[in-house]
Amino acid sequence: MKLSYGYILGVRKRIRESRVLVNNTEYGTGQDSPLFDFNVIETATNNFANENKLGEGGFGPVYKGRLPDGQEIAVKRLSRGSGQGLKEFENEVELILKLQHRNLVKLLGCCTHGEEKLLIYELMLNKSLDAFLFDATKKGILDWEKRYNIVEGIARGLLYLHRDSRLRIIHRDLKASNILLDEKFNPKISDFGMARMFGGDQIQETTNRVVGTIGYMSPEYAVEGKISEKSDVFSFGVLLLEIVSSKRNNYFVDDDQAPSLLGYAWTLWKENRVVELIDPSLGSSLSYTEVLKCIQVGLLCVQEHPTDRPSISSVISMLSSNANLPSPKQAAFFGGRSLEESNEACSINHLSYTDLDCR
Repeated sequence: MKLSYGYILGVRKRIRESRVLVNNTEYGTGQDSPLFDFNVIETATNNFANENKLGEGGFGPVYKGRLPDGQEIAVKRLSRGSGQGLKEFENEVELILKLQHRNLVKLLGCCTHGEEKLLIYELMLNKSLDAFLFDATKKGILDWEKRYNIVEGIARGLLYLHRDSRLRIIHRDLKASNILLDEKFNPKISDFGMARMFGGDQIQETTNRVVGTIGYMSPEYAVEGKISEKSDVFSFGVLLLEIVSSKRNNYFVDDDQAPSLLGYAWTLWKENRVVELIDPSLGSSLSYTEVLKCIQVGLLCVQEHPTDRPSISSVISMLSSNANLPSPKQAAFFGGRSLEESNEACSINHLSYTDLDCR
């Protein structure tokens, strides 16, 4: 499927008429995000050489490259067998060109050439959060100061998407592999192919096409297709508990007592053993006050019902305040609607997986 000439012209107009020369290397930089010439990207990645491949996910492979001016880039190349496609490509270009925040990955431009569809980003030297958090050796690099900075950065990025940008964006696929880390381990939210834009007064939307990643989706979205800001808040809560524990939400999938990290965290909370959730590799680097607060906020974010979850602005206030926090109720997917029930409902709604585990 090819992008229409009209669509390309529309993108050109929206990027404020950046200068793009097809056979030369002038493509523009800075705030204007241009359409790149395919030959420039092909050269930058050494013809998409395997040694430049950073990883592969739902969209397709991701390659490292270097532009003629020396700037390093990451190139997402849509694969023909991808679970995503033209709609997600257009969606990411349309949205991220309009969004600028220090905690959102910067899209430098896009490229279309026959069947080829490429997205060109700034290169994140430390790849993605999951590459460190769930690696037995590398997780030790993430001391508590780095982890807390990552938590705060993700929250600020979400606040921008939900409230502070000129658009209102629900990400819908917030997870550890979609949090990229720069050379100083500052987090940047990436992958907006599944994101949904809301109108000014819109609070919720229902979709028949549930997309995302099992383990990060809220119950009302996975089961009923209901999308809201609280869907992202739920995903943020899962991330928060993963960051504290260095365990994936599906780590306990074969455990009858704790079918998920959420269930395990809730059990420990009830039994006043919540310190057992903390990743031992944190050692003496942690602040128990901050860690315990993060666990409590994480549990508040993964409540069964959206109305019981805080907004992301409230989350930021909780993290920065010394005030007493509300007590969480039982976490979602732990009793009541089970994870298995949610999986079954998702299959009915044609759930598509968008895992991009390595950048």
